[in-house]
This record gives sequence, C-alpha cells and structure tokens, in this order.
Amino acid sequence: MTSTDSAQQPAKAPAKDPWDLPDVSGLVVGVLGGTGPQGKGLAHRLARAGQKVIIGSRAAERARAAAEELGYGVEGADNAETARRSDVVIVAVPWDGHAATLESLRGELAGKLVVDCVNPLGFDKQGAYALKPEEGSAAEQAAALLPDSRVTAAFHHLSAVLLQDPETDEIDTDVMVLGEARADVEIVQALAGRIPGMRGVFAGRLRNAHQVEALVANLISVNRRYKAHAGLRVTDV
Repeated sequence: MTSTDSAQQPAKAPAKDPWDLPDVSGLVVGVLGGTGPQGKGLAHRLARAGQKVIIGSRAAERARAAAEELGYGVEGADNAETARRSDVVIVAVPWDGHAATLESLRGELAGKLVVDCVNPLGFDKQGAYALKPEEGSAAEQAAALLPDSRVTAAFHHLSAVLLQDPETDEIDTDVMVLGEARADVEIVQALAGRIPGMRGVFAGRLRNAHQVEALVANLISVNRRYKAHAGLRVTDV
C-alpha cells in the first residue's frame, strides 16, 4: 500500500465511552404496579429526581390516591392509560399477575421501552427461593408476551424500604441492566443514574436475566440475618 492509499483510508471511529449515556430527563416513566412497595418506591425516587412519573394500577382511583400521597408531580391512572402515556414503562407487578397483566396490555405497550423488575420467587419455612419460569426468567416471559415492545430488565435488587424512606437521600447501589439493544439499555442506565447514589451497569442480554432475578432470594437471606437493606456494587468498572 502506498502512502497515498494509506491517506485515503477512513479514520477508525473511537470506541464509544460506555459511560456516555443519553439525556433522559424529558421522558415520561410509567410504573405498572405503582401502588405496591417496589413500584411506589421507584416512582418516588424517579419523581424526586425530576422525572415525570405516572403510576398505574388496575384501579385508577387507587393509583390517583397513591400519586397524591407521593407528590412531586406524580400522576395516577389505570394500567392501560399509564402504558399509553409513557415513553418508558417499568413493570413492578407481583409475579403471580405478571403474565396476565402484560397480555392485557400488549397493544398499549407496543413500541414502548419496557423495564421488567419482577422477581419470580417462592417462600417456605426455609425462606425465599428462586422460581424458574418456562421462558427462563420474568424478563424473557415479558419479551415473549410483548413482541412489539423493547424489553429490558433492571431494578431487581433495590430495597423497597429504602426507596420509600423520605429520610434516605441516596440509595447506595448499582443496578444491573440487561437487554438486547445497547441504546435501550443505556436509556435504562441513565434513568438509574438520575437517582442519587445509584448507577446502572450493563449486565448482559435477557438470556442472563434469571440469575439476576434469582439473586434477590440471596439478598433476602442477607437482610434477614443482618437486619439490613442490602444492595449490590460492581467493582472495577
């Protein structure tokens, strides 16, 4: 190759900085199951950080009452309206109602970025244990039920007690984010990063969601033994 040929070669684009995340401040976030502990806690934290949040419930009146209690401009609506009006929809419903809820909202969730944070768990005298859905995980079940949505998984390992505590200013934890498209994952990472003390970390594709969901059973054991509200930190990234 001559020097002239070399000069005509296009310059190689620099590698993308994995921490260069998009501005998500203008997105509307809907929380299905927003009247439950986890959903209400996430709604509180995101709204407190300045995000526009709508919480959903099967009963619109219940959602509106919870929204009024939260303040920070949070609105309440039934699940269908919440899904329609939101850019990003967090699924925080109980595992027992996960499939039925998503099936009923397939149309409203089409084209939406869906963030599944549901943990399939069972409980017996020995404590919490992970369940293995037929699809592999709650997130993979969501992806199968919502073929026209962009499904990601995140926010599994957060203490609902800390999320809802108005005296807690920062949530000291990392959020494992899984998904198929880098752009979608980065939106969810950026949302997590809006909450003081929190950071979103890419943790693989949806096929790896089961072990992330299952780890909640271990954290429940930690919390019971040490009377804590344990979270996770990923080192060296």
